[in-house]
Amino acid sequence: MFLPYLKDPEAIYAASFQTIGDEVDFSLLPENLVSVATRLIHACGMIDVIDDLSYSSTVVQAATTALANGAPVLVDCEMVKAGIIPRFLNPDTEVICTLNREDVPELARASGTTRSAAAVDLWQPYLKDAIVVIGNAPTALFRLLELLADGCPKPAAILGFPVGFVGAAESKQALATNPHNVPFICLAGRRGGSAMASGAFNAIAIEAMTS
Repeated sequence: MFLPYLKDPEAIYAASFQTIGDEVDFSLLPENLVSVATRLIHACGMIDVIDDLSYSSTVVQAATTALANGAPVLVDCEMVKAGIIPRFLNPDTEVICTLNREDVPELARASGTTRSAAAVDLWQPYLKDAIVVIGNAPTALFRLLELLADGCPKPAAILGFPVGFVGAAESKQALATNPHNVPFICLAGRRGGSAMASGAFNAIAIEAMTS
């Protein structure tokens, strides 16, 4: 016999967010980051991620203003792009993923780096005042920080959630230590991923729609 379980999607959604609200103390976060933190927790099922967040107090305002101004969204992989909910965006908002462009493998070989890092080089024409959402590759975040150190145009905001055992914690620490005067949010340590990155962005996109 199967156990009874909740089947109504709206009830599941409401119960999930009610549970987060009941179990998490958001009092130490800026008010405009509560919805972002809530969706991060919802994406991974771990309430303690709130303790590992690093951020600029202006990141939500910077990102919502950029969206209102028609800024593009630059993502490091197709899974982050797939997780961004189109109905939360202005129809003219462009979500750009350069990872699978034909020239990326050769660029990576020539530079002796990963495809993810090489794909970030192709962001340069779109980077000024864009929103960057990284949910997979630490090398993408490292490369973005290198470009900013070299004087590349600055994005409006960086959402940094690369995941993994090699470079993830280090790349996010590098972002938190020196974000090059770009508002940011990231999750310290190895945890992260596409669902968390897109969840954080969706919270900001909702805020932009309702503000």
